[in-house]
Amino acid sequence: TGNGQANIIDLVDRQINIDPRRGETEDAPLNTLRPHEAAEIILELQRQGLTADSVPAAGARVLIQRNGNVAFDVSDQIHPTVAAAATLAARVVGLDIAGVDMVLEDISQPLAAQRGAVIEVNASPGLLAHLKPANGPARPVGPAIMAHLFGADPEKYAVGRIPVVGITGSQHTTGIARLVAWLLHINRQLAGLACRDGFFLGTRRVDPNNSMLGDAAQRPLMNRSVQVAVFEHSSRQILSEGLPYDKCAVGVVTDVAGLDDVAEFYIDSLDKLYNVVRTQVDVVLPSGTAVLNAADPQVVDMARLCDGQVIFYGLDCELAALAQHRSEGERTVCLQEQHLVLMLGQTDVLRLPLNHLKPATADQPEMLLAAAAAAWALGVSPELIAAGLCAFEPDFSGNH
Repeated sequence: TGNGQANIIDLVDRQINIDPRRGETEDAPLNTLRPHEAAEIILELQRQGLTADSVPAAGARVLIQRNGNVAFDVSDQIHPTVAAAATLAARVVGLDIAGVDMVLEDISQPLAAQRGAVIEVNASPGLLAHLKPANGPARPVGPAIMAHLFGADPEKYAVGRIPVVGITGSQHTTGIARLVAWLLHINRQLAGLACRDGFFLGTRRVDPNNSMLGDAAQRPLMNRSVQVAVFEHSSRQILSEGLPYDKCAVGVVTDVAGLDDVAEFYIDSLDKLYNVVRTQVDVVLPSGTAVLNAADPQVVDMARLCDGQVIFYGLDCELAALAQHRSEGERTVCLQEQHLVLMLGQTDVLRLPLNHLKPATADQPEMLLAAAAAAWALGVSPELIAAGLCAFEPDFSGNH
């Protein structure tokens, strides 16, 4: 509003830029206006026959900018159908977090009752309008975004990774991998599995070719729907390509054997092979678990290398490593009188008769023990482990 003395630059500084919400930095919800620099303001003044240096008459009103670009928080007023349309628009284009621009007559009214539409979906929305709206309360969108992407528990999303299971050795590794993925399926988790039998999503075989090597081994980590990734490894793969992940929640080691398979790498003794296989234990997270075969002395020795917990498994509950581990109050899995037994210290957590299992499954007890221990380490309940083992029957056509 003119006073007959000051030009438009001075009037803007006195009447508009004095607003404490305006500033030059990114944390200011409103920008400082520069009538002599901003092209849109210069054009608007020209439409009125003015320039930034013009001196409006006293009481004369000058339009500086047609679009206010001001953020009003109306979160408490939004109608559920309007919110549903915005979230649907984000999902349709495949975004977890999006800024959705809509034109509406009244945000508090049903979308179908007005002339409203989505006009744009932004993949990189600005958050300042929510953190510091020009009008209305601030909204803590940062924690909400983190909870949406990674879950409501800050300790979980601080890790920023899905559980990874690695299985290394020369005995029953494919069967263990298949069975672990099945037990996760029983636990209502989508497992991505890369093993000798192919690449699986849940119980569906996506690719029947060997998926232990090369780009195929990366698939479980590339699929955004996967909740747990399971990998089968060999010593040869570790030497030639390394592991397809940096850390794992569970590392299973069945044995230290198979020198012929790594002879070309100048691995000519079990001690040298030990240094290869131990890689699986070296990458177990401090919050993770190593599942180790108590019948192999070299595998037992790897327990000291684990940054996390250890579960020993074995066909004989009286194996020295199992007995010592139980005496320390730790978890073990073993066979006792034709029962698969999960033990915490000296207490039986689960006793499952082998004759309750399908014959093809019961005939591979070491596979059962290792898979049950891995599932237990991943938090699958003993009751679900028992149900999963009873229902499991290997079907190499692609389904369990």
